[in-house]
Amino acid sequence: MDMGNQHPSISRLQEIQKEVKSIEQQVMGFSGLSDDKNYKKLERILMKQLFEIDSVDTEGKGDIQQARKRAAQETERLLKELEQNANHPHRIEIENIFREAQSLVREKIVPFYSGGNCVNEEFEEGIQDIILRLTHVKTGGKISLRKARYHTLTKICAVQEIIEDCVKKQPSLPLSEDTHPSVAKINSVMCEVNKARGTLIALLVGVDNNETCRHLSCVLSGLIADLDALDVCGRTEIRNYRREVVEDINKLLKYLDLEEEAGTTYAFDLGQNHSILKIEKVLKRMREIKNELLQAQNPPELYLSAKTELQGLIGQLDEVSLEKNPCIREARRRAVIAVQTLITHIDLKEALEKRKSIVCEEHPSHKAVWTILGHLSEILGEVLSFDGNRTDKNYIRLEELLTKQLLALDAVDPQGEEKCKAARKQAVKLAQNILSYLDLKSDEWEY
Repeated sequence: MDMGNQHPSISRLQEIQKEVKSIEQQVMGFSGLSDDKNYKKLERILMKQLFEIDSVDTEGKGDIQQARKRAAQETERLLKELEQNANHPHRIEIENIFREAQSLVREKIVPFYSGGNCVNEEFEEGIQDIILRLTHVKTGGKISLRKARYHTLTKICAVQEIIEDCVKKQPSLPLSEDTHPSVAKINSVMCEVNKARGTLIALLVGVDNNETCRHLSCVLSGLIADLDALDVCGRTEIRNYRREVVEDINKLLKYLDLEEEAGTTYAFDLGQNHSILKIEKVLKRMREIKNELLQAQNPPELYLSAKTELQGLIGQLDEVSLEKNPCIREARRRAVIAVQTLITHIDLKEALEKRKSIVCEEHPSHKAVWTILGHLSEILGEVLSFDGNRTDKNYIRLEELLTKQLLALDAVDPQGEEKCKAARKQAVKLAQNILSYLDLKSDEWEY
């Protein structure tokens, strides 16, 4: 349409819609909370546009009224999306877990860098638990939740790495200050680096309001400049000492880039990550093998080749780079369990086939265990094919079937037969593993 022939009110509405459209990606990807500065900024912009839309004079014309209505609806949709992103239950869950990390740092780390006791196992276990729980927060593929989970995980994992590096890789020095006058300066810098390490951890988890990343970066860069200016008189041991301290500083500077990288990269979206693609490729082949086995007219002919290839797939998963990313680690763990479960299914089928060819007297309890194993084999086949969530009727049915088999095993009386006791124990473990795998398949986790 010729813009010159448009009604001024229509042109104004199009300008407003263009401005609203320009911040749509920011709204869709907003991963903060409702008290964040960026939330208030986006909310303010959208509210301003709503007022602008409302002020457009329709002159009672239907086409302008419809255009104004559409523009208002689109702006209100983004306002609602912004509010939902900030107040989503899983976003609140991420924030609550992060606050636990803050409390842990205040209690265990800040005192450590103020001359307190060394970091203990309780902290390491606590931080590992926090990372695990963050990894399992469900995002439903929502960009804002993926970003929030990734940003929080990145900070907590950075804290974990800094502490591990400090505790496990302390410099082999300091050297004695009697060695050379420059050693005293290096020792002094190293003390400043240790303080900066504590400050960095406090910054990463937001428990230090008196420091900024920019200022700490300047401080650390200044320390490197001081070290570069030192005259070590060609002394190899002093040069190595200085190099160790410089490396420590550079590691800390790397962590200061986390906030900037978080806002400018799509590292939170693992869909195109090389390691994830490799895991997905393994899972695709595993599903193909599973379908071939379940649909084959004579499955035993495929057992040997299938198991060999599945073992090879586990080898491929072992080679996947975790990139220090807990979500990739969890994706690999789940893939390994899926492949191992299919191998277990084949092993059980083979054992049941072999048993058919053996004709001999056996203890009634032992026979009862094998009967239950036969039922478990059929149930496992269904679990392997299951693709739903925990609200599905089929999930509830499979869970009940497995519970019944566990109760049946509990009712088996081995009557002192060691062989029967061992068989029942293995069958119970198998039933529990199948139940765990069913839960894993249905918990709707995604990377």
